[in-house]
Amino acid sequence: MEQLQQTRTVPVTGSYDVAVCGGGPGGWIAAVAAARMGARTALVERNGYAGGMATAGLVVPISVFVYSGELVCGGIPWEFVQRMVDQGGAQVEEPLGNVAHDPEIYKLTAQRMLLESGVHLHFHSVLTGCRQEGGRLTHVILDTKSGPQALAARYVIDSTGDGDLCAMMGVPMQENVLPLQPASLCFCLGGVDTDRLERTHHEIQGLNYHNERIQSFLRELSRTREVPTFGGPWFCHLLRPGSVMVNMTRTEADMTDPAQATEAECRLREDAHALTALLREHFPEFRNARILYTAQQAGVRETRHVKGVHVLTGEEYLQAVPFPDAVARSAHPIDIHSGGDSHQRCTFLEKAAYIPYRSLIVPGFDNLLVASRCFSGDQIASASVRVQAPVMCLGQAAGAAAAQCARTGASVHDADIPALQALLREWGAAV
Repeated sequence: MEQLQQTRTVPVTGSYDVAVCGGGPGGWIAAVAAARMGARTALVERNGYAGGMATAGLVVPISVFVYSGELVCGGIPWEFVQRMVDQGGAQVEEPLGNVAHDPEIYKLTAQRMLLESGVHLHFHSVLTGCRQEGGRLTHVILDTKSGPQALAARYVIDSTGDGDLCAMMGVPMQENVLPLQPASLCFCLGGVDTDRLERTHHEIQGLNYHNERIQSFLRELSRTREVPTFGGPWFCHLLRPGSVMVNMTRTEADMTDPAQATEAECRLREDAHALTALLREHFPEFRNARILYTAQQAGVRETRHVKGVHVLTGEEYLQAVPFPDAVARSAHPIDIHSGGDSHQRCTFLEKAAYIPYRSLIVPGFDNLLVASRCFSGDQIASASVRVQAPVMCLGQAAGAAAAQCARTGASVHDADIPALQALLREWGAAV
């Protein structure tokens, strides 16, 4: 393969106590947490808004905040939910605590919380590199429409979902044992008879909300007719009659490979329209349905998993081991999707699980934290923690820890865990 060598001068356009890379559910919450503690904080995001899978990916609902009657994802994430509810942009599906939301209200509410907290927003900025000195990262490098920029940072949080920053830094990754979970392109349908469509509210604990009636029909139809690979399907109401968000498409792909990602997104977009046509043809509640819009990007369930100080195992997760350094909790079922067909392995938890701080830090890197689905958990534990509410909890903990360390200059490996846990509880987190 032909190789090009490029040398360029990159201006340093900002200096921060904490730089958060990735504005998805974990990233923007981490930025708010760090800024509220007084840290000069930057948030880097390739889109012009925060939210990641919730907004660019149209993944609705946000799950799970409440389990067995206990608020397990409290603090800043729950404050955010309540603010959306107050604006008429979200509905908490009680008693389980899944949250149906309007993605546009999500964007606006997250933006307001970031700006109110004093976070410096670097939207429309793509993370393309970093600079290290020993075991510390000193700068993150961005590409923008006006050219490359560098941000100096004392502490950095990787919330890219795919672990992009960690990969650039040479952080060790776990070897995946199971096949990667498939990607899905969510889409919004209008013209649906939502009064007749069942399972659009996700409120009962221990129930997988896929539509069994439609799933069974499409499986049978596929015996005699070509039906695109599908999952679920899952439908979620959008706070107004006639509209539902649909999670139904799926395809096998490594979404860190641009060639595979390109092919996958093209296929998924075709499948979204083909599946909508089948729904229109065979189900009266979809007779007048049409696609209003598809997600800006495919939803990614799994790519890289960092190898942290502690790799949270599926066994520890299912047993709800109460780690002494627990900083977050999670209650979503262990949810493993097949890429080649409509099957899914769904294991519900007896008790909300705990996530240790050691799974957010990496050996040999003194100022790096990880707060997204690429955190240090095995493929079983990650199949639950990857969803939005627990990722928000990871972000809250990582942002608070980074700001705490910034006050003293301590390594993230020497964070004051009792003080961090006390702060999180003061905010309302269940740790």
